[in-house]
Amino acid sequence: MKNNGTETVRIMPCLDMQNGRVVKGIRFENLRDAGDPAECAAAYCEAGADEIALLDITATLEKRATMLEVVKSVAAVVTVPFSVGGGISDVSSAEAVLEAGADKISVSSAAFRKPEVIAEMVKKFGSQKVIVAVDAAVNAGMKSGYEVYIDGGKTATGSDAGEWFKKIDGFGAGAILPTSKTADGAKCGYALPLIQAARNASSADIIASGGAGTLEHFREAAEAGASALLAASVFHFKIIGIREVKEYLRNNGINVSGR
Repeated sequence: MKNNGTETVRIMPCLDMQNGRVVKGIRFENLRDAGDPAECAAAYCEAGADEIALLDITATLEKRATMLEVVKSVAAVVTVPFSVGGGISDVSSAEAVLEAGADKISVSSAAFRKPEVIAEMVKKFGSQKVIVAVDAAVNAGMKSGYEVYIDGGKTATGSDAGEWFKKIDGFGAGAILPTSKTADGAKCGYALPLIQAARNASSADIIASGGAGTLEHFREAAEAGASALLAASVFHFKIIGIREVKEYLRNNGINVSGR
């Protein structure tokens, strides 16, 4: 499904967090410091972001909960909806994050290991507050061409991403966030076949993630069916501005907010 210009596409900076600081790497490795989460979030709100994503990237591997103090500090300064992922494994941990001020929660590894947790969260909080994040890497042996990874992209599952998207849709999540492990941070473009596979499998919002490097990449992802365009490196290191992306998309017939 291509974006026909009637749907408003959202621009979503992503704050990957480690040890309470925003970081960014390439293909989930070689992380560089990119600032304080609250300061970054406030700056992105001022710069025209429609939503903000905060991801505690090592919480699952370190077997700990999300850093709630950081969530609270971001909640205190943001003027747009923000979602939080990392370390959320069940309804109670999701509730703690929402009570700390997040508008939405994102679940990944725990959802794959126990898919019924998606339905439990949807029942408790409503579908629009639940995002299921899917890390995937190219694997020609899979029907969709992509294999699902969990544990922050460290663990291959042997499962086809397209089949997992269908299961997620069946549990009623409001959004799916597919990230190409192969493209993440490489600024070589979003994995369009992965976005299309998610779009074809689900009626949920699709949040494109991983690989944005040029204005054209944002347009391609929107045309592939993404409802929101998530990026980190190009925004953190001031390669491209949020309003620059919006102006470019608008000039190419894609509806974006006026912020």
